[in-house]
Amino acid sequence: MSDLPMHIPVIDFSQCGLQEPEEGLQTESLIKVGQQIKDAFSTVGFCYLKNHGIDQQLVDKYMAVSRKFFELSVEEKMKHVRGVERNYGWVAVEREKLNPERPGDLKEAFNFHPGDDPDDWPDVEFQQASKDMYQRCTELSYRVCDALSVGLGLGKSFIRDAHSLVGKKECQTTLRSLYYPPIPDQSPLKPGQIRAGEHSDYGSLTLLFQDDIGGLEVNIPGTGYVPATPIPGTVVVNIGDLMQRWTSDKLLATKHRVVIPETEMGKQKCRQSVAFFVHPDDEYMIKCLDGSDKYEPISSLDYLKYRFSVTY
Repeated sequence: MSDLPMHIPVIDFSQCGLQEPEEGLQTESLIKVGQQIKDAFSTVGFCYLKNHGIDQQLVDKYMAVSRKFFELSVEEKMKHVRGVERNYGWVAVEREKLNPERPGDLKEAFNFHPGDDPDDWPDVEFQQASKDMYQRCTELSYRVCDALSVGLGLGKSFIRDAHSLVGKKECQTTLRSLYYPPIPDQSPLKPGQIRAGEHSDYGSLTLLFQDDIGGLEVNIPGTGYVPATPIPGTVVVNIGDLMQRWTSDKLLATKHRVVIPETEMGKQKCRQSVAFFVHPDDEYMIKCLDGSDKYEPISSLDYLKYRFSVTY
């Protein structure tokens, strides 16, 4: 495990990645990698995984078909706007405030949840790429859950078992394509406005695939905000508030943000990323694993509803 870049560990996941058959995973590998992941999440809250097993061609394809959608007219995108009843569809620029003290975020998004798929997509290619990406991210997140579970001294399947309904209506795990449009030359920005305000994620784990543009910054405890520089072929993994709560603050849901490039040339480039937000099953009760009752037990869905009420 390397301490670069800038204190965010890079962990070799090759022995636990999707290139290895599930039945072939070695307990020693899970122990070794699980300890590294636990150490990263207890000090930084973030890590990079290399050799994770998701084909870069799939990531690139999903970003490409997503971008085709984001480049459509607002009128066309409005036909697929995300409503309150379904976790599917387009979210417009400035619709969200991840930091409620800042103006709306300068980003667009498209959410996909298989249980909320209306089968009314802008094109079939986008739908299929979303399904493929969701499936592979589900498989990888389960491997990360298993390693972390072992690293925490729990049974191998303990954390995975709390996420048994991923892809079903009864679990809010969501694939999100994020698009940060170019900022026109001399475009007036609202005071304090950035591409994504400071926030911690809501659920248990997040997988994040970045393009090569950069802009993500992570608030490392004791250090301050540092760039999460894109590393080709890696996935950024961090934990969310429910995992911090579950572990009685032993693991850290670190705040992060996406800033606006300082140069005019940088501002004229769009940025893309893909986030897979992993949540426990809706009715799963999050109770402190150490029995401390530091936090009151709460269901996964009730906690998510609370966080959404602040964001929108």
